[in-house]
Amino acid sequence: MAAVIRKICTVNGIIANRNCILQNSKVCSYHTTAKRYVEFNFSPDNPPEDAGETSRMNLCQAINNALLTTLTNDPTSIIFGEDVAFGGVFRCTLDLQKKFGKDRVFNSPLCEQGIVGFGIGCAVSGSTAVAEVQFADYIFPAFDQFVNEAAKFRYRSGNLFDCGKLTVRAAWGAVGHGGLYHSQSPESFFAHSPGLKVVIPRGPIKAKGLLLACIQDKDPCIFFEPKVLYRAAVEEVPLKEYTLPLGKADVLVRGDAVTLIGWGTQVHVLMEVADLVNKQLNVQCEVIDLVTINPWDMETICNSAKKTGRVVVAHEAPLTGGFASEMAATIQEECFLHLEAPVQRVTGFDTPFPHVYEPFYLPDKWRCFEAVKKVLNY
Repeated sequence: MAAVIRKICTVNGIIANRNCILQNSKVCSYHTTAKRYVEFNFSPDNPPEDAGETSRMNLCQAINNALLTTLTNDPTSIIFGEDVAFGGVFRCTLDLQKKFGKDRVFNSPLCEQGIVGFGIGCAVSGSTAVAEVQFADYIFPAFDQFVNEAAKFRYRSGNLFDCGKLTVRAAWGAVGHGGLYHSQSPESFFAHSPGLKVVIPRGPIKAKGLLLACIQDKDPCIFFEPKVLYRAAVEEVPLKEYTLPLGKADVLVRGDAVTLIGWGTQVHVLMEVADLVNKQLNVQCEVIDLVTINPWDMETICNSAKKTGRVVVAHEAPLTGGFASEMAATIQEECFLHLEAPVQRVTGFDTPFPHVYEPFYLPDKWRCFEAVKKVLNY
């Protein structure tokens, strides 16, 4: 077993480390359990009617299946990143190198700027490049490569060249005990950069379809994976290749009292909130998964806001400059005469992500429930 060095965090039963991980974790990834401190109940989706054959998969396995499908069907596709050769910290690339060889699935140096820069070069040269950044918290050294190179490549070349065949995956969001370097939600940073698509799935079915859509899309995509769901989220996932639309929100629960909007893990929190509101306040909330941060589905959101007249947006990222701010501004511009109350944002706080106080930092169902009562009583 490799020596465990630097910062360690236990996530869904895996001892994860920025540099290395216990090498015998193939067993670990399937047979260990760990305490989860983020309180929510996962709300599984049903497979579509035309799904065909399905298999029970968690989020990690669904992502692995999407990558397997890509490597099988696209001979130009390559997968690279820190530790991906033996499966990666979360085992999302498990066994892919064994099946497709070291030329198509390989490790990179511990250098996020280099990983994304290399991916841009591969994509421009014709390869379908799928890069992994081990934690979204460590994506910032690659920020210049994303916003000044990948996002602008098509524009600055007058559409002669592009790096649309680049997709970058990263483990994202809180687990309740990850501390300041393994818990962040940086999606709003990249939403400010025209030319990038930013996508966050809520479960295994969405993860496979959205990841395949990102890989096949004509623009560079960032695919953030809620790491608390890697093993907590289990669904019957179609085995066939399929894609799901980017830029289209999902209305999960129909209602007429309050619109609740979230993405990733927060969707499941809001599903619980809607149930709580229905039982205690006897009104029905509409729950929407935004799915794609950039470009986001303004039409679906504004139609819902006009119907209910009240909106609560929840995300784990800090309040100031969070993507809820952009949504609130658009809703008040487009739906002002329909609103019965100001748009409420339930978010993390404007502090570094705390360790001991993470359960209090996160926008749990009780904070969201209070926001719903506030807009109903306004």
